[in-house]
Amino acid sequence: MSFLRRRSATPAGPDFDVLAMDPGDWPGNLGAGLLPAPDGTCQGVFLRYDLFGGRGPAMIIGNLPEGSPAREVAQGEVPFEVAQLLLALENEEEVTVVGTEDMPVMQGDNLLIVRRLKLSESRISCVQFDRSDNVLVTIAAWDRPSPTTCTPC
Repeated sequence: MSFLRRRSATPAGPDFDVLAMDPGDWPGNLGAGLLPAPDGTCQGVFLRYDLFGGRGPAMIIGNLPEGSPAREVAQGEVPFEVAQLLLALENEEEVTVVGTEDMPVMQGDNLLIVRRLKLSESRISCVQFDRSDNVLVTIAAWDRPSPTTCTPC
């Protein structure tokens, strides 16, 4: 059950703000995980989201702070989030980074450089950007093939 609060001022949109949602109220499947270091510190947070519960695009969003070992990947290797997405999809094919493209994006008054990774598996898309607090955000998504429809001949 969601917890709602009525806005005090005249709302421009809905009359209520959602303060918290029970995970059961989310459409699809949502999971979260922490990457602990041996000393107990948090080396990253990731979210796993599948809107249609196994029938739609799957997505992993990672937030890795500076110094996190998960940020260190060799040339051509996929980011941690892509590897986690492949595990979640039970995809055992080797996927590599075949190219990158940097795109400047204005975020308010700040210039944000979004890096688009081109992967050997074309159904996986991946973008990365650094936040102002030196946290690397990576979004990896997989477009599941839509079911084919067959019409009688």
